[in-house]
Amino acid sequence: MALLRPPPTIAFHQKLHHRHRLPCSPSHLYTERRKILQSKTSIITTTTHDYRRELRIVNVATDPDSDGERSSILLSEVVEEQPREVCTGRRKWNALDITTAGVVAGMHLLCVFAPFTFSWGALWLAFGLFMVTGLLGISLSFHRHLSHKSFKIPKWLEYTFAYCGVHALQGTPTDWVRIHWYHHQYCDSERDPHTPTKGLWFSYMDWLFDTDRIAKMCGDPNIIKEMDKQPFYRFLRKTYILHPLALALLLYARGGFPFIVWGVV
Repeated sequence: MALLRPPPTIAFHQKLHHRHRLPCSPSHLYTERRKILQSKTSIITTTTHDYRRELRIVNVATDPDSDGERSSILLSEVVEEQPREVCTGRRKWNALDITTAGVVAGMHLLCVFAPFTFSWGALWLAFGLFMVTGLLGISLSFHRHLSHKSFKIPKWLEYTFAYCGVHALQGTPTDWVRIHWYHHQYCDSERDPHTPTKGLWFSYMDWLFDTDRIAKMCGDPNIIKEMDKQPFYRFLRKTYILHPLALALLLYARGGFPFIVWGVV
């Protein structure tokens, strides 16, 4: 059995690596809150994506001085603080917030017309665009390649996949990568851009409509400086909304309103 054990140096390295890299999982953070964070707050230093940040986690489960309502999210170990009310709270909505809310509302409104505009051609169009924009654009390009650097591909192919992701209406590649980096760096803590500790609705929807908060929280330019040096990504940032609009016009020219419903939504 001794042959199956790793050498002492490897075991020590694994233990050290585990201490300095905080796994991104709600159950782990919840365990850390319950077992380690017995005081009001604690500072944990994490290292991710070659950057170093301080993570402040509030022990909302045992903090007697903390005001506000606290509860557990259904089917989750994450402890929820007092929800952040973005849509109903008193704050000033900027033009980007209103535009984002309008796009989300418009896409849900288009869904109402789906049963009345069905055709097999429209269905295949929806499936094809989902594969191109969702799988190739978001999952493969924005997430696995640009955010996590999981693999290397030629520049022309990188730009092709990234352009596919632009049509998914999830933001520019640079903004998507920056927000996702902060999410992994401060997963499920108060500094997570879409933290569940502010409520289930906030983590799924409300955070999209609070762009000033996101800009302040995820404003470190060093995270995407490599992408900002490339003219292609700067061009997409300046002309972002024009590309989905051009696709919508092309779909309307080819198949009318049904292609808008099934192709855009």
